Amino acid sequence: MERTAGSPAVTVAVIDGPVSVDHPALTGQRIQEIDAGSPATCRSLSSSACLHGTFVAGMLAAKRGSGAPAICPECSFLVRPIFSEAPSGNGDGPSATPSELAAAIIDSVRAGAHVVNLSAALAHPSSKGDSLLGEALDYAAKRGVLIVAAAGNQGIVGSSAITRHPWVIPVVASGLDGRPMAQSNLGSSIGRQGLSAPGESITSLGPNGKAETLSGTSAAAPFVTGAIGLLWSEFPAASPAEIKLAISPRDARRRNSVVPPLLNAWAAYQAITLAHWRKAS
Repeated sequence: MERTAGSPAVTVAVIDGPVSVDHPALTGQRIQEIDAGSPATCRSLSSSACLHGTFVAGMLAAKRGSGAPAICPECSFLVRPIFSEAPSGNGDGPSATPSELAAAIIDSVRAGAHVVNLSAALAHPSSKGDSLLGEALDYAAKRGVLIVAAAGNQGIVGSSAITRHPWVIPVVASGLDGRPMAQSNLGSSIGRQGLSAPGESITSLGPNGKAETLSGTSAAAPFVTGAIGLLWSEFPAASPAEIKLAISPRDARRRNSVVPPLLNAWAAYQAITLAHWRKAS
C-alpha cells in the first residue's frame, strides 16, 4: 500500500451485496455495476445486504484516509450483487444459491474482472449446484481470472465446491493473535491452497456514513483480494498463474495442515520481483 494505490487497468469484481456508492469515501471511485437484473446500489441503507456490500467495497475501493482499509482505491471495480436487501433471518450473513453464485462468477469474468472477491456463504448446496459452480470456476480458470473466497463462518472442518476448487484461494479469518478465529471454517483444501488474513474487529465503511466494525472471513477475504490487485498493478505483465503462485503458500503441495498460513504480501512482491529478474537475466 505504501508503493501503490492500484492501477485502473486492474479490475476487481465484488460479488456481494449492493453498495452505497453515494458514500463520500466512494464517490468518484471507479465503481461500475454489472447489469444482472438487480440494482448494485442500495435501496435500503438499513439492510444487512447493503451494510455487507458497502463494508467489503470500502475495504477495497474507499479513498485513502477514510478510516476503511482502502487497499486498492485506484483499481477499477465491478459490483455484482447476489443477495437481496430483504432480511435473511439465518444469522450467518449473506448467502446465495449455487446457481446464483455460478451466474455471478460468469458475469464477472465476462465483464473483464482480473480478480473476484467472493464474501458470501453457500446456501442449499447440492450435487447439481456443485456441478454448476465447478463449471463457473473452471471458466474463470480458463480465462485467468483469480477467485478469492471467504472460507465461511460455521466453525467446521470440511470443504465446499468453492473452497476445494484448485483455482480458488480460500481465506480464513485470523484473530489479533494471528491464529484462526473459532468461527472460521478449516479443511485440507483450505489449508493447502488458502491463506489466513486479519478478520477480527475490522473497521470499514457503513452505508449510513458511520464506520462499521465486523469480524469473520468476509472481512478477511478482501485483504487477499486487495493484495492481488496491488501486485497486478505493480507487475502488469505478470500472468495470472504468476500472481497466484506468488500469493499462495510456498509449500502448497506438501502442506497437510487444515490451517492456512498468514497472508504475506511483501513476500509475494519479492517472489514476483525475483521471477521477473530471472527471466530478464
